[in-house]
Amino acid sequence: MADDRRRYENADAAEQGRMLDRKYRVALILYAILAALSWFTLDGKVPIGGQLVELRFIPLLIIGGLALRTMVAMKAERIRREGDKSS
Repeated sequence: MADDRRRYENADAAEQGRMLDRKYRVALILYAILAALSWFTLDGKVPIGGQLVELRFIPLLIIGGLALRTMVAMKAERIRREGDKSS
């Protein structure tokens, strides 16, 4: 009985892992699309610190930061899952 339950829990965890990987890939693709759209649609320059900076770089920095945060969170989740498997 306990073996059946453990097998069911392992299958459920594997399915959740696959779903999380799929969401991760979709999120990174959407970040890339959003970055491309912002690059091609924004134009102009904004004064920052006494220098003119192209407006299109500001959203790219924000989107890049969000993508980096997503990547770090996914790596942390993978490490947690590996720790759960070894337990």
